[in-house]
Amino acid sequence: MKIVAEEHWVEKGPVKLYVYRKHDAERSGKPVLFLVHGSTFSSRGTYDLMVNGRGDYSAMEYFAGLGYDVWTMDHEGYGYSDRTDSASGIMVGVADLQAAIPLVLEKSGRRSVMMFGESSGAIKAGAYANAEPDSIERLMLHAHTHHGRDAPEMERRRGIIDQLRASPRRPFGKAQVDNVFNRDKSGQTDPSIIKALEDFEMKFGNTIPAGTYVDMAVNLPLVDPTKITCPACISRPDHDGNSTEEELYEFFAELASREKQFHLLRGLPHGGAMVGHQRHRMWYVMHAFFGAPKAPEGH
Repeated sequence: MKIVAEEHWVEKGPVKLYVYRKHDAERSGKPVLFLVHGSTFSSRGTYDLMVNGRGDYSAMEYFAGLGYDVWTMDHEGYGYSDRTDSASGIMVGVADLQAAIPLVLEKSGRRSVMMFGESSGAIKAGAYANAEPDSIERLMLHAHTHHGRDAPEMERRRGIIDQLRASPRRPFGKAQVDNVFNRDKSGQTDPSIIKALEDFEMKFGNTIPAGTYVDMAVNLPLVDPTKITCPACISRPDHDGNSTEEELYEFFAELASREKQFHLLRGLPHGGAMVGHQRHRMWYVMHAFFGAPKAPEGH
């Protein structure tokens, strides 16, 4: 096995977007897994964090080792991708995916991808599946928000909506990193891991786009479950102020897919699924879904 990393760039009009890949160069015909990041952290901070050289914090490294061709990208205004005047809301993220996925299909030789998104990344992934259903083989939405009614964090954001709308970018620093991991249930992640993520992300500056926060507060729903026909999985953290269980059960019931799963993950907070101490449980659920054999044609 030879895990290699590749950096790519795609253009969305005048905007250059960073696309990143990890895969086993000695294996061909690998299934493609595309990971969509959320509102606060960039793609590699979320999915390829290296802590003192330890690969076991990298979801990309883990899934590449299982035989997936793993891809991700920095959305407009995040990470290595171009900074612009855009607030980089959900539908901007969908346009980013529409720019990147053709490159992924070309390089991998596949006709479709399996897609995972968490938090606002789940909304982007679901909205992309609505827009481009033929390119999605399997879809997993983690820490998803459907409409956000009665969800504590969405109520908080609605209360500061004028502040969120005042600038296309919001402050980013240690306080915002700590909030992601400790807002819904504190003490669930090793502080040294939080510090490593903070150090990685701060090199991109002290602001991040505000658009997904605005969208999640006042513009949901942006995903139509009745138009998702591919195999789908909804996974909900035990402690998640971004949604209610009731709204996700409603979303799940309305999914058009005839192959669908719903997972409740005990003890898991909204943030930190990929780098927290329960990351291997999260990865197990993902692999069980993405690695499932296909149903026979015509059934």
